[in-house]
Amino acid sequence: MEHDVVDTLISPEGQLEVLSKAEVNKLLDTSQGGLYNIFRNCALAVLNCGSTIDDGKELLERYKSFEISIVQRERGIKLDIKGAPAIAFVDGKMIKGIHEHLFAVLRDIVFVSNEVTDNPKFDMDSTEGITDSVFHILRNAGVLKPMLNPNLVVCWGGHSINRAEYNYSKEVGYQMGLRDLDICTGCGPGAMKGPMKGATIGHAKQRLHKGRYLGISEPGIIAAESPNPIVNELVIMPDIEKRLEAFVRSGHGIVVFPGGAGTAEEILYILGILLHPDNADIPFPLVFTGPETSREYFVQINQFIHDTLGPEAQQRYKIIIDDPELVAREMQAGIKQVREFRKSRSDAYYFNWGLKIDQEFQHPFAPTHENMRNLSLHKNQEVHLLAANLRRAFSGVVAGNVKDEGIRAIEKFGHFEIHGDKEIMGPMDELLASFVAQHRMKLAGKQYTPCYRVIQ
Repeated sequence: MEHDVVDTLISPEGQLEVLSKAEVNKLLDTSQGGLYNIFRNCALAVLNCGSTIDDGKELLERYKSFEISIVQRERGIKLDIKGAPAIAFVDGKMIKGIHEHLFAVLRDIVFVSNEVTDNPKFDMDSTEGITDSVFHILRNAGVLKPMLNPNLVVCWGGHSINRAEYNYSKEVGYQMGLRDLDICTGCGPGAMKGPMKGATIGHAKQRLHKGRYLGISEPGIIAAESPNPIVNELVIMPDIEKRLEAFVRSGHGIVVFPGGAGTAEEILYILGILLHPDNADIPFPLVFTGPETSREYFVQINQFIHDTLGPEAQQRYKIIIDDPELVAREMQAGIKQVREFRKSRSDAYYFNWGLKIDQEFQHPFAPTHENMRNLSLHKNQEVHLLAANLRRAFSGVVAGNVKDEGIRAIEKFGHFEIHGDKEIMGPMDELLASFVAQHRMKLAGKQYTPCYRVIQ
């Protein structure tokens, strides 16, 4: 089936007008060591904004003829695009937000490769080195703003939520926007788009013209969660772990909406960090919320956390059902505490250097069949380390659901097998089964085939 496509030539605006010849050559280098494939795939995902595909493999196969190349001119560069999804254009002209996002993709992929990944200055084996790299990528993208009071709320939740949950996330965003709170999400559809959309209305009513809608993605997930065009600051981190660290170090509080395995992964990540003894006194407002129809979802999540990480973990968050105003007030009050805490210690407002993030949460986890089988899922370890391993298990399920390489690995080798203690695997199996039953693993209308088997 042929899909409508457009060819175009575009120039950067405001950023990346100048690239060195070496940088351009690196991008044009289509060999194994080059960056072309990752650049092409992320660019295609950005251009596919507004589509209903949540399958990286399907997107790449649908637009096989898509090509993007950098044309070097004496005055700078242009992007020559062939076979782009027509959804990115209005009357033959590319939508401005998507135009900006394309150059954000180019900026992050060139910068991250040249200045971070291939740079011996960053010791990627040390906690400090990894945090430093996250800081540099965010700073280069212009998202660390030193003169602002803390007001950035990170919103997590599923890309395939139902209409009632989406409308609720929008209402929460609206209430936060009215209170001059900015929004940061994973930048895709669903619970990532709703809060931003709501906040734009809240900001407009308060005549706040500098509302921030920060989207943080990574190459493996961007095809399944194309950035929504409300995002006015897009950053693509090199991997899921740096993406999660970017969320918790740049945000001042977190609101979690209903979701599936990816949302469970995010919850386990933040709880694992907050449960580290060094972080016991650090204020970090964390609220789980949804409409009345999602109550059961949070009952299950809460029960799962109780059964695996224990009551101490439950102390670190509040569950608010069906009350957007209360969520916004809770965030506002929590962020006020964050500001007082950081001010008393002369800490930066724009980057949370104070959080201790264990290496277990920082090193990229490759969800291969072998790594999934060997995860350490037992109670005989510190609780924050158990949270790290549970996060990896859910990360593997996400990869098998929506990431191109994960889907292909499942097709080739069959299900991921997840082993562990009965008292952990039982609740995990129940939670995943409930996600499937509630259609939280795929966008509506798609049949979900599990990519994992829980072995007790």
